[in-house]
Amino acid sequence: MDRMLFYSTNDAGHSSCVGIKEALLLGQAPDRGLYLPERFPIVQKEELTGYSEMTYAEIAFHILSRYTAGVLDDDVLFELCKDAYPFEVPLEPVQGTENAHILRLDQGPTASFKDFAARMMARLISRFIRDSGKELTILTATSGDTGAAVASAFSGIPGIQVVVLFPIHEVSRRQRLQMTTLGGNVTCLAVDGKFDDCQAMVKHAFADSELRNRLNISSANSINIGRLLPQSVYYFYAASRINKNLKKPLLFSVPSGNFGDMMGGMIAWKMGLPIKKMLVPVNENDAFPTYLATGDYQKIEPSRNCVSNAMNVGHPSNLARLVQLYGGHMDETGKILKPADLGMLRRDISSISVSDEETRQTIIDAWKNKKLLLEPHGAVAWKGYGSWINNHPGDATIPAAILETAHPAKFHEEMEKLLGFEPELPPALALLDHSSETYSQMQADYDTFKEFLLKRISK
Repeated sequence: MDRMLFYSTNDAGHSSCVGIKEALLLGQAPDRGLYLPERFPIVQKEELTGYSEMTYAEIAFHILSRYTAGVLDDDVLFELCKDAYPFEVPLEPVQGTENAHILRLDQGPTASFKDFAARMMARLISRFIRDSGKELTILTATSGDTGAAVASAFSGIPGIQVVVLFPIHEVSRRQRLQMTTLGGNVTCLAVDGKFDDCQAMVKHAFADSELRNRLNISSANSINIGRLLPQSVYYFYAASRINKNLKKPLLFSVPSGNFGDMMGGMIAWKMGLPIKKMLVPVNENDAFPTYLATGDYQKIEPSRNCVSNAMNVGHPSNLARLVQLYGGHMDETGKILKPADLGMLRRDISSISVSDEETRQTIIDAWKNKKLLLEPHGAVAWKGYGSWINNHPGDATIPAAILETAHPAKFHEEMEKLLGFEPELPPALALLDHSSETYSQMQADYDTFKEFLLKRISK
C-alpha cells in the first residue's frame, strides 16, 4: 500500500503534502490550513461486516493501519491500539424506541470521548519522537474535555511538555481538576476569556515563525489530523454492534462544538461506512445550522456560554475541513473563499440549535420517561435525534447511534438540580475532589502567552 499523504486545506494544488508523521508533529500546516488525507481508503462491505467479531482495539488497527502503512509496522500499531483501548465502549438500547442506541464514550480514564483520540495520538507521537532526541511541546485549547484527555494521555511521557489553555469561567470544577492536578510535564493556563480566545492564541503560536524556530510545537486540538483519524473508529465500532449485516445505512447524532467528532464520522463515511444522515446538533452557538440553512457563514463573537460547555465554540475550526470535502474553501479566519456544494451538504447533514432550556428539559424527560441518564452534551445529541425522527417518522426504523460524549458525573451540580440526585462517580473522577491543583492565570493576550511559553518551556 502506498504511503498516505496529507494536504492542507489552504493548499489547493496539493503542492506541499506530508506523511502522517509530519502531519501529527506539525499539527497545523505552515500555511495555517488543516491537514486532510489526499484520498480515503475504502473499507469493503465484507470487511465491515467482519468487524462484529472484533474487539475495539482490533477495529482501530484495521482502520488506522490504512493511514500508517509504510511509516509504522503493523505489529507496532496493533500493540499501540491494544494499549490505548483497554476499556469498555457500551452501546445502550433506548427503551421505547425501535433502533436507537446511546454510544457511551465516557468509560475511558478521563470519562470523555476525547480519550479515544488523545490516547491513540499520544502513543503515535511518542513513537514518532522517541528516536529523534527532540523535545516536543503540545499546545491545546479546551472548552471542557479536550484538556483533561490530552493532559492525561501525555502525562509522564518523556520528551513531551503539555500546555493546556482553558477559559476559567466556562469549565466545570471537575473538568478543571482533571487538568490541574496532574503536574509534572503538564502546565495549565486559565485564560480570562472564551474558548475561542484560547484557540486563537494556539493558532497564532503555530503561525509565529519566531516561536516555532525556538520551540518544537504541535497541537492536540482537533485541528490535528491525529485527533480525527482515531475518532473515526467508534463509528465503525457502533455499526458493527447495532447494524451487523449493514442492510440499512445508519443515522448518527453527534453533539458538536469544534466539529472534530463529526469530522471523525465524515471520515468513516468517506471510507465506506453506510450512513444515511449525519445529525449535527449544536447548542446556542448556531453558526453552522444558520450557514446550512442560508449559505451565509458568520462567526459567533463572542461565543455563547451554554450548559453544554464543551460546545461553546463560536467558530468551529473543522468547518474548514467540512467545506473542503464539499468542494469549497474556507480559510482559517472563517472566510469562505470558494462556496461549498450546499445542496450536497444539506443532503448529508442536518443541524439544529438546542437551547439551554431545551437541553435541561431533555435531561429531565429522558430520565423520567426512559430511565436514560444524559449529561448536557448527550442531551443535545438526543434532542437532535428526536427532532429528526419527529419530522421524519419513517427513519425510526433505521439503526441509530446517539453519541454521549462525557460522563454525567462531570456535571454533578447540574444533574442534581435537574434530577434530584448526583450520578455515581466513575473511578476516573472519584479521587479528584481531594487532589491539589496547580495552574496559572492570564489575560487573553498572545504576547503574554508567547512570553510565558518562552520562559517556562525553554528553561
